[in-house]
Formats: sequence, structure tokens, C-alpha cells
Amino acid sequence: MTNYQQYISLNAAIRFGKPCIIGTRIAVQDILGWLASGMTNEDILDDFPELTIAHIQAALAFAADSERRTRLQVA
Repeated sequence: MTNYQQYISLNAAIRFGKPCIIGTRIAVQDILGWLASGMTNEDILDDFPELTIAHIQAALAFAADSERRTRLQVA
């Protein structure tokens, strides 16, 4: 997914500026944590009906893009 920006926003007034799914207080970090803990997409969608599979994919794409921009600086 290359258009994750249509699903994710950063707003200093919501969750201290963490990237969140637009229209919710659900952070990308929350979704990644749920997936890492073993929850399936279906589990997440059952627990959070305001989310869609596109939101989950957007969170993954955002994380991948963030990782791609990360640079390690060796002292």
C-alpha cells in the first residue's frame, strides 16, 4: 500500500502526536503491537469494528516506510 497517508494522521492533540488512524484514537503502534502479540486481522477487526483491513495494511505500510527512512549512525 503506497497511499497510507489517506488513513493515518499525526495530530499533537491526539495521543500526543503519535500516528493514528484518521477518525480514531487508535495508534499505528497499537495495531503493530496487536499483530506482534499474535492477534489476527480478524481478531483486530472483531475487537475494533471501526477499523478495516485497509487501516491495518496502512499501519503496516507506515511502519515499513518509517523503517526504510531509519538510518543507523555509528559513532
